[in-house]
Amino acid sequence: MADGRRVVLITGAASGIGAALARRLAAPSDALVLATRGNDTGLAAVADAARAKGSAVETILADLTDPASGATLVSAAIARFGRLDAVVANAGFADRTEFAALDEAGYAGSAAAIGAGFFRLASAAIPQLGQGGRIVAVSSFVAHVFRRHVQAFPASAAAKASVEAMVKSLAYELGPRGVTVNAVAPGFIRKDPGSHRAMPPERLAAVEAEIPLGRVGEPDDVAAAIAFLLSAEAGYITGQVLHVSGGLVI
Repeated sequence: MADGRRVVLITGAASGIGAALARRLAAPSDALVLATRGNDTGLAAVADAARAKGSAVETILADLTDPASGATLVSAAIARFGRLDAVVANAGFADRTEFAALDEAGYAGSAAAIGAGFFRLASAAIPQLGQGGRIVAVSSFVAHVFRRHVQAFPASAAAKASVEAMVKSLAYELGPRGVTVNAVAPGFIRKDPGSHRAMPPERLAAVEAEIPLGRVGEPDDVAAAIAFLLSAEAGYITGQVLHVSGGLVI
């Protein structure tokens, strides 16, 4: 059982934003359910760091393109801790394939992992969330920025836009239950060494000039925003998309 601790489920927790959030939340007051598709080594390292700060931690491997994944993740939280208080839907990937080169399979892949993945996770979690419950989805600047010097990500943009629309719909439906639903939309965020990069480093350096604050973000910049939306202080914020982009989206 969670013994009164807040239980937070985080997908994509083995690296980047998800790992930074787990490290930020880790404390005796929080129990964490950390999930990744396949990076079990990275997930174990994040879990060890969270346990060292006093969190009880459960880890699980799950692919959100699997129709059973949402139920599997939520069931793992309930089996270990007896409750679920918050969900952070962070898993996903960026596809920079231009529209002319994008085929139906590529489009469907983004939709399955991001849009349908969020739908599955939220559907499984909602029956467990009560007053003060939180859902936070990680969207992206790619659903908002379309201009000459910033490459478009058409499949990812469509998938992330669908997530933001679901966030707003869920905020309306779940508000009477005291559950808030929000999204954060990161800008260009520094990747962990050795992780997949949707944009080559030389291209990323060029687009820094498009960012008013003059730098790419750090995973913890986004983790801080998510942690706020999970907090009691954010209890009157719902249905919003919080941009964490250094001013890329204004």
